[in-house]
Amino acid sequence: MPKTYVLDTNILIHSPDSLENFQENNIVLPIAVLEELDGIKNAEGEKGANARSAIRKLEGYRKTGNMIEGVVLSGGGILRLEINCNHVELPESFPEHKTDHRILKVCKDLQDKGENPILVTKDILLRVKAQILSIPAEDYTTEQVPEEWIQYTGRTEVYVYEEAFKELKRKGVALCDTYILDQEGNNKIPELAINEFVLLRADQSVKKTQLGRFDGQKIVPLNYKKARPYGVTPRNAGQYFLQEALMEDAEKVPLVIVKGMAGTAKTFYAIAVGLEKTLNSTRAEYRKILITRPNVQFDADIGFLPGSEQDKISPLIRPVIDNLEQLIDSNEEERYQDEKELRGKIDEIFDRGIVVAEAMNFIRGRSFVRTYLIIDEAQNMTPKQVKGIITRAGKGTKVILLGDPNQIDTAFLDERTNGLCYASEKMKGSNLCYQVTLTAQECERSSLALDAISRL
Repeated sequence: MPKTYVLDTNILIHSPDSLENFQENNIVLPIAVLEELDGIKNAEGEKGANARSAIRKLEGYRKTGNMIEGVVLSGGGILRLEINCNHVELPESFPEHKTDHRILKVCKDLQDKGENPILVTKDILLRVKAQILSIPAEDYTTEQVPEEWIQYTGRTEVYVYEEAFKELKRKGVALCDTYILDQEGNNKIPELAINEFVLLRADQSVKKTQLGRFDGQKIVPLNYKKARPYGVTPRNAGQYFLQEALMEDAEKVPLVIVKGMAGTAKTFYAIAVGLEKTLNSTRAEYRKILITRPNVQFDADIGFLPGSEQDKISPLIRPVIDNLEQLIDSNEEERYQDEKELRGKIDEIFDRGIVVAEAMNFIRGRSFVRTYLIIDEAQNMTPKQVKGIITRAGKGTKVILLGDPNQIDTAFLDERTNGLCYASEKMKGSNLCYQVTLTAQECERSSLALDAISRL
């Protein structure tokens, strides 16, 4: 039997295509939702763009019939509009002028008519209010990925039979020569995704380890284990995996997804490899390093800030400059003795166009060729934004998504709905993508940072 879903405005803003994702069920849009879309449609940035996209979709359905009576959706369900239901009474603590409460009135009216509606909203507090009124409510789950503890990490640890352990560098290790222990303690052949990184332990001496990658047929050794991009040396297994992913040619691996807590050197290593490939490579693999990062207020505020585009975004790329300071002058004792000289070296990199920082809302619709594209803080992107960025990649471009799923600042996103984790799950097993999740134990920023990650 078809269900009836009442959609909040934030569902259409989060995913303008959501109307097609409810299969053969009925969708009800309160008039209050249309009014909110009308108020948002002229907004700058992703929010306004998504509102306009949703409105265009509604216009398409309007042309097919009477939306008050209901029109057929492409997914097979029925979409209809519902009036404000002013006659429905809510408790006095629910002011009538609020849009959320007008939506609740629609749900209550449908309940009274025996339709058993389900409110779909990304607003947690609205779901709480719905529960107070005994109205079933849920999040939009179509773009949700599994819970964090079972999400793909791009790496695993396996035991290898002693004889096969010695053959990694010569002919690789077949999966039948490896095993993991199941819950009963029995040996079990691991199920690896293509390009998943592997820490191999010799089963007769678990202190003996090697690093490899599953190429779809067998576990092969890392190609860039001895590389030292821009003088940087890996300090742990995670950074060796990260280095492998970043150093591989863009033609072979055009997408790298890196998750990890603060201090695990995600941005630092990405910039180091970018400088190595742009400045020191004999093939001049990339024309430039382009760095961008989302910001929860960026779309709305950038136009009102004084100065050039570079002046406007400079506060948001300060972490990039901090990393460049360490890479440009590797001598920790003398690095900050002449601040003016250090700043001059960094300014030269930007002036020559080696490193370019741009606002994310300025790169929509563009195509990037032979570009080393770093998207920092990607956990603050929506799935649609991530798709839009990745599909901008042209020939010879490498896209690097960096972020910490535990530090999300964007409203209505969480560990299961952010663009970084969404891309990670959807690109799992792609032969064009390397992934790695850096652990808390691999924090290299400082002993304090490591201690704080484990304690706080």
